[in-house]
Amino acid sequence: MFKNNLFWSDHDKRPAARRKRPQRILDFFRRAVKWILLGGAGAVAAVLVLLVLLRWVPVPTSVFMLTQHLNGQKPAYQWVPWSKISPAVPIALVAAEDQRFPDHWGFDVKAIGDALKANHRRSSPRGASTISQQVAKNLFLWSDKSWVRKGLEAALTLAIELCWSKRRILEVYLNIAQFGPNTFGVSAASRRYFGVSPARLTQRQAALLAAVLPNPKSYSLSPPSPYVRQRATEIGEQVRRLGGPAYLAKMNR
Repeated sequence: MFKNNLFWSDHDKRPAARRKRPQRILDFFRRAVKWILLGGAGAVAAVLVLLVLLRWVPVPTSVFMLTQHLNGQKPAYQWVPWSKISPAVPIALVAAEDQRFPDHWGFDVKAIGDALKANHRRSSPRGASTISQQVAKNLFLWSDKSWVRKGLEAALTLAIELCWSKRRILEVYLNIAQFGPNTFGVSAASRRYFGVSPARLTQRQAALLAAVLPNPKSYSLSPPSPYVRQRATEIGEQVRRLGGPAYLAKMNR
């Protein structure tokens, strides 16, 4: 009888343990999802707080600059406010990179459509990134072309457009864009390539800076290649067609 009791006792416990195992697995996944959601919400909140602060606080660095630090390089960088940058510079960058910048909400739908049509006939894909997207990528993200990075870039672009004025977005871009090897921002670039402060840059110098932005690792200003000089001339013509610095007067501040 004692053996029988032991048998039935063990026999009863095994099915109960088996019945509890799926519930434990389900509870584990529920807790995991909960913590993932909480972590994601915390990350989103932290980014939004940071963006609100950076609307007024000078940007101290970017992920691109930090990457160079980790690689043993020391990027030249110094924040300079909008009021101390020649008016020729922002309009040159807009003319070269994103002519509908004052009007869109982070994404240039027409440029994206044009790029999709053109890429069917091109061996190298043509991009359609706006200045807002480039700020999101350069400030927070890495440089590969994965769909994960593209998704994060899109979300950050919307957040930046929500939290910052157009002038602030352009001001940050002027300060964190890479203009050459270890050279970030208009302040470092104007002093390295032209020996002047950013407030004293001429229209031609501003156009030359804008001409290297698509690929500062391939295009150089020391000295500028024939392509860069020709591209700067085209940018100057585009600036005139837009109406010069007055074109940016419609941006919100």
